[in-house]
Amino acid sequence: MDDKTKIPLTAAEMSGLWAQYINDTLAVCVSRYFLEMVKDEEVRPIAEWALKTANENLGIIRELFEKDDFPIPLGFTEQDVNPQAPKLFSDTFVLVYYRHMSVIALAANCGGLSVATRPDVVAFHKRIIDKGIDLQDLTRDLMLKQGTYVKPPYISVPDKVDFIEKQSFLTGFFGKKRSFTSIEITHLFLNVQSNAIGKALITGFAQTAQDKEVKSFLVRGMQLSQKFVDIFSDILIKDDLPAPMSWDSAVTDSTATVFSDKLIMFHVSAMIAAGIGNFGMAMAASPRRDLGAQYAALLPEIALYAEDGANLMIKHGWLEEPPLADDRDQLIKRE
Repeated sequence: MDDKTKIPLTAAEMSGLWAQYINDTLAVCVSRYFLEMVKDEEVRPIAEWALKTANENLGIIRELFEKDDFPIPLGFTEQDVNPQAPKLFSDTFVLVYYRHMSVIALAANCGGLSVATRPDVVAFHKRIIDKGIDLQDLTRDLMLKQGTYVKPPYISVPDKVDFIEKQSFLTGFFGKKRSFTSIEITHLFLNVQSNAIGKALITGFAQTAQDKEVKSFLVRGMQLSQKFVDIFSDILIKDDLPAPMSWDSAVTDSTATVFSDKLIMFHVSAMIAAGIGNFGMAMAASPRRDLGAQYAALLPEIALYAEDGANLMIKHGWLEEPPLADDRDQLIKRE
């Protein structure tokens, strides 16, 4: 029987493995710092678990790449982190951070699994998904135990099964507006929560970044995140629903360098990409027209911010190039 692992990697398999490798090198840097910074003996094992898992992932991907003579990406190294830097985030925020990153990893690898065909690549994506679920469980259970887990709003249980009968279900610009569906509430809650977490993380990065342009970019990100938090929180509150808490107080006053500006820019860019995806999913799941229009109005602003971030990374030579398709015109013109 033919060895199916000798089948060449598809473009989708290459991109998934390449992105995961970069992300795991970042995870190693972040977890090395967290291990030195964390004081809570219940949080420390989670940082240890995350570091061990990221290193294991890197080993597996290297083997897959070497099998296909694929160049190993550079990603991030010990030069991109100062593990001995003073405490920048609270121990509780470390839990929140890991939980948020596990959500992003699960989404990415579910997508990767859906397009992978080679058995060893399929097995790898399944592993990442299993590890992401494990991290969800570890962080959720400890946050519930410590009383720091913020749950989405409660609403009343429906009396009966019902069907939509009027077009007014879709309206929202004029006249009486219907209450939000549970799906719309969920997306509003998640977008407040993710932007609150993002703002706290970017605040810490802004305090410790070195380059003036990077600092300016991060300050702009703080302002955008706060704007989105205010918009979505106000929508929830006006409907008598609670909004998630801010994490601003989770950032200390330290200004010592922790991470390289290259790592900071990549991390923020990855979170921006996840945020764009969140807005898109929320818009698709929000039939009330005013709510869908609100998401649509914000998308160009965050997309422009993402583009400016990419341009800044290119300017400094920090943006590692993903695998590219062959340029046939260039090959034909080659002398």
